[in-house]
Amino acid sequence: MKGRILRISVIFSILMFTAAAFFFLESRRRNSQEVREGYIVAVNELEQLGLKGEKELLSERSAIFQEDMRTLPLGEEDGIGYFILAGIGTALIGVAFCYVYAAILRPFDKMKDFAGKIAQGDMNVPLEYERSNYFGDFTWAFESMRREITRSRASERETIENNKTVIATLSHDIKTPIASIRAYAEALEANLHRSVERRTEYLRVLMRKCDEVSKLTDDLFLHSISDLDKLNISETECELCGFIEECVKELSAEHGDIDLCLPGAEILVRADKNRLMQICENLVNNSRKYAKTGIKISVIPRDGVAEINFRDYGTGIPDQDMPFICDKFYRGGNCGKEQGSGLGLYIVKYIVERMGGKLLLHNYADGLEAMVTVRLADSQSIEK
Repeated sequence: MKGRILRISVIFSILMFTAAAFFFLESRRRNSQEVREGYIVAVNELEQLGLKGEKELLSERSAIFQEDMRTLPLGEEDGIGYFILAGIGTALIGVAFCYVYAAILRPFDKMKDFAGKIAQGDMNVPLEYERSNYFGDFTWAFESMRREITRSRASERETIENNKTVIATLSHDIKTPIASIRAYAEALEANLHRSVERRTEYLRVLMRKCDEVSKLTDDLFLHSISDLDKLNISETECELCGFIEECVKELSAEHGDIDLCLPGAEILVRADKNRLMQICENLVNNSRKYAKTGIKISVIPRDGVAEINFRDYGTGIPDQDMPFICDKFYRGGNCGKEQGSGLGLYIVKYIVERMGGKLLLHNYADGLEAMVTVRLADSQSIEK
């Protein structure tokens, strides 16, 4: 673009100087012709006066003719004027070219170079822009695009790193129960303990370790689909108290550490039973892992929702960790040497919010309470 405009400017300048030379030569030709015609007329007049013998008049006219010859203009000044006009025109063209270059071509070249760098993947060089020039809005849009692409790439890199982290963490966590399963399986295979009680105990341990592996793989599965917002939630109307009672029986079969407090009346809610079971498992297992105390579960119906409270009597969550404890991969400062991926509360919060409820955490002097709200069924809400 710049070269094309420069060539056009040079061509116009050459045409102006060519026109100036043409008019200059034409002016010289016309002046020369007029001078020759004047010479002929003056000589004929002097010749006629000489033939008539009018010597005094001849002498006077000869002096006038000589004076005219000395003062006769040759027309060069008029010809130089054409070249002056051509020079002024060329200067104006140069000024116009400089303005076009500074106001249009240079910003356009900067945008072209910037677009080339963006195409090559170089997002680190900002594009300086001025709203006052013709391309101000365009350069601003290009710079905004660069910043947005940079943010998107940073977010993508962070997501990839997070995925690598969670896969590495869960892989490490899975190794521990797998190693225990192998050890107990080898002991059973070698028939190290012949008593029925010991073999039954080994089988219980194997089943418990298998459950741990299953939970970790569930965590990995939920992590892989939660970012895509493809977690399947199938809400149905169910009776909450009976469901929680069944969950507690299953969860406390080997431990006997759960105290259940239920209201006398039935509570109908809309929830996904499988996901609600996952919520209970995560919260109970968290309390067992970190609080290592008894757990109290209570159900309380309130305005349009049912509250499920999970209360332990451990050290709670440090205040500085409370704002971030439900974030993905975040682990509190009091986790100690306990193995974990930092996904438990994140998964609970994600599932609860997908079912239209909330997860609230509250520290007490002697423990932590996690409250999960579930929506009451429409018929239950009308009755209330």
